[in-house]
Amino acid sequence: MNKQRRAKVEAELLAVRTAIEALRFAMDNLKDLATEEQDCFDNMPEGLQASENGQRIEEIAQAFDSANSTFESAIDDVESAIEEIGEAVNQ
Repeated sequence: MNKQRRAKVEAELLAVRTAIEALRFAMDNLKDLATEEQDCFDNMPEGLQASENGQRIEEIAQAFDSANSTFESAIDDVESAIEEIGEAVNQ
């Protein structure tokens, strides 16, 4: 690989790393929202927890947690791919 293509690859990998950081920032915000929803549910009386609204709040908190796990897994996969590409380009 010549220098010009190598520089383009490095620039694109940097763009991907920047996108990952933006995704991590958004994930942190989603974690905060999930915690708020779960706290809201936990602080409800049992009768309200069993209500339609209470169940919806709990479902939302669980959906945020599930999404966070999915995002984490995707980021791990992307970071592995970046490392693979970096190693291949720099050999």
